[in-house]
Amino acid sequence: MAEETGEPGHSGRLLSALRPVRAGNGFEEALERILQVVRLGLVPDGGRLPAERELAGLLGISRVTLREVLSVLQDQGLIEARRGRHGGTFVLPRGPGPDAGDELRRRVADVDIEDVLLFREVLESGAAGLCAARGLDDEGADRLRTALAATHEAPLPDYRRIDTLFHLTLAELSGSPSLAARYASVRARVNDLLDCIPLLVRNLEHSQHQHTVLVAAVLDGDEEGARAVMREHCAGTAALLRGFLA
Repeated sequence: MAEETGEPGHSGRLLSALRPVRAGNGFEEALERILQVVRLGLVPDGGRLPAERELAGLLGISRVTLREVLSVLQDQGLIEARRGRHGGTFVLPRGPGPDAGDELRRRVADVDIEDVLLFREVLESGAAGLCAARGLDDEGADRLRTALAATHEAPLPDYRRIDTLFHLTLAELSGSPSLAARYASVRARVNDLLDCIPLLVRNLEHSQHQHTVLVAAVLDGDEEGARAVMREHCAGTAALLRGFLA
């Protein structure tokens, strides 16, 4: 367990924050949970996180997934792994100076993140459901497949732009110009938020799998399946944004 801070209730709050993640977005939600622990100071600067086995058990994820999460946090300069008898995973002190993300965070400081994320989920799941329920003609199906293929082939620096085009294509194919216009607006806000956080390969791989399952559900006419996959997809993005920006 983490080192004692002398603050009453510290261990209880830590256990509460490190509750099991839901199935579907294990990496993203585990990252959100541990970021919350670090940013709330539930483990103080220089303090040690629970051991890997215990931490994986608390979060309900595999140790492989946990190590991927810890690798991201180490890359971001938030934690440090130390070996030896007194080793473990330790929270690093956060420096007083501004970091590279401060300017971007100021740009989105007046954005109601929860409202944007909720509206995005409603629009995206609605678009996915409409596409599946209405059915796509051959041209529409080809457009959707082409947009999906482009995301698989996208170089990392271009990924978010091409991912945006995939989602815009789905909104346009819903048959509602109003929905597509509203989605374009909310997606611009989502992209401003995404610009504030790192591009994580593990998350992109997971997103690509969800895209593929989503397109299959749409083309099969599975309205409920398409809505469910899109809700899960949006929840993964939301977990990352809350973790890094909350």
